[in-house]
This record gives sequence, C-alpha cells and structure tokens, in this order.
Amino acid sequence: MDTPRASWRNTTHDWASTVDLDHLAHIRRSPAAFAPGGTVHLILEVVAYAADEAESGNGGHCRITLLPDGSVAVADDGRGTDTRRDEDGNIVKKPVMATKDLRFFDHPHAPALPDTHARRGMSVVAALSTWLVHTNRRLDGSWTQRYEHGVPTTGLQPVADDSTTGTTVHFLPDERLPQVHGPLLDELARHLQSWQHLSLQIEDRRGT
Repeated sequence: MDTPRASWRNTTHDWASTVDLDHLAHIRRSPAAFAPGGTVHLILEVVAYAADEAESGNGGHCRITLLPDGSVAVADDGRGTDTRRDEDGNIVKKPVMATKDLRFFDHPHAPALPDTHARRGMSVVAALSTWLVHTNRRLDGSWTQRYEHGVPTTGLQPVADDSTTGTTVHFLPDERLPQVHGPLLDELARHLQSWQHLSLQIEDRRGT
C-alpha cells in the first residue's frame, strides 16, 4: 500500500503515531492496575489478539512457552501484524506495542479478558516488560523489533522467510509482577479454555 500515511484509516491504532511515551509511562506507574494478576494477565492480553484473528478466520493455533529466564513467548499462526509502505516507500508497521489500542484503552465498556479484568491492549504488555521482541511474519515480508519498557530500541530488522505467517511476542515481565508458578499456571490454563476458536498449548521449559 504505497499511499500517504495520512489517508490510512485508524481502526485499532493510530497510524500517524509511532511511540506514545506518556501513555507508556502512565502504564508503568500503575502495574497492579494494568496487569492485575501479573504475568497471567499479560499473557491473556497477547493471546486475545491471536483469538481475534482465529475468530475472524477459520480458527488458529497459539503456543505459550514459559522459559527458564522468566520470559514468555506467545506464538500464533495468524496473518501477522499489519505492515504497509507509505508514499515514500518506507515500511510502516501498525504501532501495536508503543501506542494505545483505540478500541480498549480508557474505554469504559472495554471487554473483559477471561480473568474478568478489562482488556487494555498490547501496549500494556510492552510497557510492563523489561524487554519485548516482536517477530512478525507476513506473506509480503518478515521482520523483528525489540522494545524496552515499551520503547523501540531497534528498527524493523528483516528475518528470513520460512513460508509461514504469524506473530511471536517474546517478553520478560517486569520484576514487580507475579510470575506464573503453581496455582497461577493452573489458573492460566483454565482461562485459556475460554477461547473456543483458538487451539492453545502451554509448554513449560523452566524445569523444577
């Protein structure tokens, strides 16, 4: 889509924005408010996007991997995050990590996630993660980008095409947030059953 960015219609995020530092700082000041339940809630925020994709198509699969360093990787097989070219040929990806989701954040009637807490959007995950790596695979190209506390620290870095599509969000939750251990792991598994259109798998690589 080599058209002026100003003409792009905003649906979930504002294409004219790249990073909303005030928005990210607002989230970081209140981790308990934006991630009630800690890491479990952040995982649900990510999976909700894969569930949206699955529901609008013909289903889908999502794998959640809990890693030894405390990080979490959520990978789906959807179409990937929307990426376009502007009138100058520059690649522009929808700013899902560093700006607010216009449908949910600050919306008084935002839908609840399976943990009964309001859905706010992917920026909550990015802002409340020490680091986050977003890897995106689409039919027209693949790339990865790193964030720290929601702020991009790299540009879009091309990755080799492997003939698949989908998104992987790999993040290390803020140390102030409860991690996924014991009963919280069982709670996460119960919550994930709420998404009927999405096949879900949890892989725990943390050992004992």
